[in-house]
Amino acid sequence: MAQVTVELDERSYPIHIGAGFLTLLKQKLTGLRHQVLIITNPTVASFYLAPVLEQLADHQVEVFEMPDGEQYKSLAVYTEVMDRLIARGFNRDCAILALGGGVVGDLAGFVAATFQRGVDFFQVPTTLLAQVDSSVGGKTAVNHPRGKNLIGAFYQPQAVLIDTECLQTLTERDYLSGLAEVVKYGIIYDAAFFQWLEDHATELKQRNTHALIHAIERSCDIKAKVVAADEREAGIRALLNLGHTFGHAIEAATNYGEWTHGEGVAAGTVIASKLAEVTQRLSASDFRRIYALLDALGLPVKGPQMPWSQWLDYMQRDKKVKDGKLHFILPTGIGSAEVVKDIDSKTVAAVITECC
Repeated sequence: MAQVTVELDERSYPIHIGAGFLTLLKQKLTGLRHQVLIITNPTVASFYLAPVLEQLADHQVEVFEMPDGEQYKSLAVYTEVMDRLIARGFNRDCAILALGGGVVGDLAGFVAATFQRGVDFFQVPTTLLAQVDSSVGGKTAVNHPRGKNLIGAFYQPQAVLIDTECLQTLTERDYLSGLAEVVKYGIIYDAAFFQWLEDHATELKQRNTHALIHAIERSCDIKAKVVAADEREAGIRALLNLGHTFGHAIEAATNYGEWTHGEGVAAGTVIASKLAEVTQRLSASDFRRIYALLDALGLPVKGPQMPWSQWLDYMQRDKKVKDGKLHFILPTGIGSAEVVKDIDSKTVAAVITECC
């Protein structure tokens, strides 16, 4: 087991990481309010709702099961949750508990941020992607048909509880998708961790518990440090978006269903790394290492083919557009990255063509 703390002064919170931690939920999530709304989906509920309800037997608990899929992280489902809270008489002393992956966590967090102007929020992520990324750092949102996460708020949880045993029930595709975000941390921040990932790729693909706990702990620790330094993404936190400008375009263009978020990020990371190599920011050998590790972990290293005009349309809706200019997160070496603007569109188009 391990614990990481996100240091945000009076809003600091713990991330509890271990095997079998769902059975310790009440012990770990101290301060949980009497009224609790659990937001989950049918797939997750079939595996993990019963042990959570057992832990909360002496609480007033309401369960909202949202449909499973990125397309349901919407204002329509958000409104349904709000209607349920109001109809059941929930008040400002309630808590919202997210039990599921990133879609559940993002929507639940936005509900918590906006119901009664903000109520307590707890994250119990059940996918690797959510455990190492979306459950930590306070980004909450719903999607708009014209772009991902365009409606949301920064709102930190009270605590995060990560049970690595939840990862054993993930499909192979969903599990591998989470590894894309793990690799990202090594690329942008920690060369030694990237080397560790190269050395332990086989154990990670096999869902080895000891390897997973280390990978999750290090990923959360890196994200916690970045969030503590730049909570609202005014500076260094933008580096966490490596691969996301291209990845979000892939997700949006394929209707948030054909590609998982992690698959989009993996292909987007290859595109960003190739763009860094072409613009002489990244060595060819480091590009090959990034490509090889993502490939070894079973992640896509080629994006889908679509016209440059379509790529440009989706990328320009991205939140990383500032002053009308696209900003790219590009690796400058294993363990470092930077925000880059003013790259010639012909260069970007040529790299996308090569990588898709």
